[in-house]
Amino acid sequence: MRVAIAGSTGSIGKQTLDVVRAAGEAGKYQVVALSANSSVDEVVAQAQSFKPKVVVIADPAARKKVAERLKLSDPKIEVVDDATQLATLADVVVNGVVGFAGLSVTMSTLKGGKRLALANKESLIAAGPVVAPLRKIAGAEIIPIDSEHCAIHQCLRSSQNYARDISRILLTASGGPFRGRSAKSLANVSVQDALQHPTWSMGPKITVDSSTLMNKGLEVIEAHELFGVSYDAISVVVHQQSIVHSMVEFRDGATIAQLSMPDMKLPIAYALEFPNRSADSFGAIDWAELSRLDFEKPDRDTFRCLDLAYQAGRIGGTAPAWLSAANEIAVESFLAEGVKWNQIASIIESTMQHHDGQIPTTVDDILEADRLARTWAAKMVAKIV
Repeated sequence: MRVAIAGSTGSIGKQTLDVVRAAGEAGKYQVVALSANSSVDEVVAQAQSFKPKVVVIADPAARKKVAERLKLSDPKIEVVDDATQLATLADVVVNGVVGFAGLSVTMSTLKGGKRLALANKESLIAAGPVVAPLRKIAGAEIIPIDSEHCAIHQCLRSSQNYARDISRILLTASGGPFRGRSAKSLANVSVQDALQHPTWSMGPKITVDSSTLMNKGLEVIEAHELFGVSYDAISVVVHQQSIVHSMVEFRDGATIAQLSMPDMKLPIAYALEFPNRSADSFGAIDWAELSRLDFEKPDRDTFRCLDLAYQAGRIGGTAPAWLSAANEIAVESFLAEGVKWNQIASIIESTMQHHDGQIPTTVDDILEADRLARTWAAKMVAKIV
């Protein structure tokens, strides 16, 4: 199987390469393309190890350096700037790009009638109305890599007609590093505090999103887009152990859950091998050691981003795009030690008050919505800092 990895130097990209290494069988996976933004040393090392046909580098200065170094060691590897080439080379494209920048990879992969192993939730959330028609193209399919949506995908396979049989989806949330904390106690938390996730090792933006529960809010919208389930039938429950990755409750009262130890390589391998199961085991549970599983309701007053996401999802149109863009701007400022953690939700809420109610029909509509939201969010940030 020919595999292309967008965002190969990020957390998902690196773990995808780990899955490829673990497979070990000659010819089982062929990494044909890698893409990164500007991580020269890492992507050069990856290219030298996996010998792809193409390396895509977004940043011009970094692209020049990568091209110079690979020309000396691996002159057959082409270094380019266009990530839409990934789908033309591969059978499956892993989209591990963080943020709205992953949209082009999502669109080109589905247009090419290829399998999209999707970890980039923002592109689907922001561009859901535009992406939806592309899923009808012959060969085009989305297999989610998010642990929660991958879990739902697996649970739904227990029903031959889940659109009829499903009662509700239960997305589990670890609660992040601030689970159980009051709003008052979170007034002056640091960036490092927010990055101390108790379970998962992720990039800084996603980790901050987990700390605010925006990550879970975005996953609610993504679940709606992926599985066609109404927002009233999607619930969030906090599960600190991160063993139950999500659940589906069916109309007969049965609840099907997917359990494993926290290991993103399991959903990655699932997406690569679908509809088969990987021969390599990731995240197997030692049942003699697992003592308890706890569940609780999320604190929606302290973690206001969750309800902001539900609101945007129910509005529809370009509202999720506005939400995603505003969140990116607010989180960027927080990571740069501009705004405080507890101001992230306020910036998003203030930005959403200017949402123009547009219904997108093209990618340009999504791009314009993203631009407008970022402009307004930047103004909200500027008022604070």
